[in-house]
Amino acid sequence: MFLVDRLILLAAVLLILGIASSKLSARMGLPVLVLFLVVGMLAGEEGIGGIVFDNYALAHGVGTVALALILFDGGLRTDLGQFRSVMAPALTLASVGVVLTAAIVAISAMAVLDLPWIAAFLLASIVSSTDAAAVFAVFRAKGMRVKERLAALLEVESGSNDPMAIFLTILCIQILMGVLEPGADVLTFFLRQAVLGGLIGWLVARGTAIVINRIGLDSAGLYPVLTSASGLLAFGAAAVAGGSGFLSVYVAGIVLGSRRLPFRQAVFMFHDGLAWLSQILMFTLLGLLSLPSRLVAASQPALLVAGVLVFLARPVAVAACMLPFRFSAREVAFVAWGGLKGSVPIILATYPLLRGLEGAAGLFDVVFFAVLVSAVTQGWTLPYAARVLGLQEGGVPHSGVTLEITSLQDVDGDIVEYPIMEGSRASGLRVRDLALPDGVVIAMIVRDKQVIPPRGSTKILPGDDVFVLLRPAVRALVEHVFGPVGEELWLPVTAVEFPLRGTTRLGEVEEFYGIHIDAPADQTLDQYLCARLGRPPAVGDRLASPPVTFTIRDLSDDRIETVGLEIQSPDI
Repeated sequence: MFLVDRLILLAAVLLILGIASSKLSARMGLPVLVLFLVVGMLAGEEGIGGIVFDNYALAHGVGTVALALILFDGGLRTDLGQFRSVMAPALTLASVGVVLTAAIVAISAMAVLDLPWIAAFLLASIVSSTDAAAVFAVFRAKGMRVKERLAALLEVESGSNDPMAIFLTILCIQILMGVLEPGADVLTFFLRQAVLGGLIGWLVARGTAIVINRIGLDSAGLYPVLTSASGLLAFGAAAVAGGSGFLSVYVAGIVLGSRRLPFRQAVFMFHDGLAWLSQILMFTLLGLLSLPSRLVAASQPALLVAGVLVFLARPVAVAACMLPFRFSAREVAFVAWGGLKGSVPIILATYPLLRGLEGAAGLFDVVFFAVLVSAVTQGWTLPYAARVLGLQEGGVPHSGVTLEITSLQDVDGDIVEYPIMEGSRASGLRVRDLALPDGVVIAMIVRDKQVIPPRGSTKILPGDDVFVLLRPAVRALVEHVFGPVGEELWLPVTAVEFPLRGTTRLGEVEEFYGIHIDAPADQTLDQYLCARLGRPPAVGDRLASPPVTFTIRDLSDDRIETVGLEIQSPDI
């Protein structure tokens, strides 16, 4: 019993140290995984903690579950509209890009480290995936933002390239063990992993969405437990069937996250905390496995691998995958430099150890050291790279915190908090002068810890927190209204219709959404459309005025009450 008590105390101390290190990481601008790993190393056999830990099987098991939960959380938070808008370049990076990266690293390892081709490709496959979550942690710490489509691209790539790296690693291990032969077996293995993984993840998520919306659980706390179980079910069912469990759990997260769920924000917060717990446990445990003395011995090959990854393999692969989609050279350079290594390579490095492959311990040390080098060097310099390349956008992130209307489980609405910063479009304007979409209501303004009931004459000031009641479908426009001046409107899908009031002036449409219409600025949408039609308006009338198309949605005594504004988003 005393041993169990000590283990509980030790686990609590390590968790607290891990959480404290995340705060330090934010201030230093370092990816949090670096400090979590350092905490584990300090607690380890050669650190001040003196804990002897060499159970690779336990580390692999914990790491696999933790990685599945992290991927599920990443899928839940992947906006489906953003996913569709950058799907082609992101999936190209996540598939062709990973293979190209692995191939270049493998060729270099064969030439310089004198490794057999399959061992070199195993090493290259392990380090081929990226961790864009570390990129955004750096930007949040520095209060910086990059262009929306680059952020979406990195987010989607980070979640979807892990399954490919895992597939390549398992493939190499099975070839080394003689389970598979290069050739037709490889193609069959790949198709089985991809098809079964994606299909089972989709089926489990769709089934969960139907069940969760039709049953009434006694406690709101059971909903996140049910979604967690569905994620693990997707992983386990796919793995048992011979598919990719990691691809399955990520697909399940994307599909489930795109549905309106009861207590949606509570579910998301639960999985966010679960993902953080998984990261802390996983990285601390992996840090315990690593010995500083062994890392020193592995430093030379690790520096070679890291150098090839950062300066050759990643840039070549990114350029080959992104340039056909009309990204600029500066954007390509930023995405190439943003290829930080993270949790997946270290977890994958435990796979050869479990299989008892020759040289597996040295391989683990090389991967561990290479990940640290990549995370430290690129993590610290990435904000400067964004500034030098001219991709940093002004202001601070304006996406508000979503407050759930918990009294109604399936209401199609959210209350979103928007902090008003200097440079916000809404700053200094009265409520009645905001060209908000129809049906959007400012529910409350908090100023100097005081609640101010909003009226049409109420002026919005920097430092205010504005609480807005809206439907999720119009959130992109509302985000833009409260965002920084000069930021372009970026929509997550190719064409979306937003409702505006007929009393909205054309000048307000241009001011808030950057859409210029060749007509007097003081004309309302009602006046403009009636003049262009040359007859009494009717519901359903459409009028194209590039880059937008107007559709009359609601009338009252021949006066246009609501206009559908369809905006063509930029091509990717």
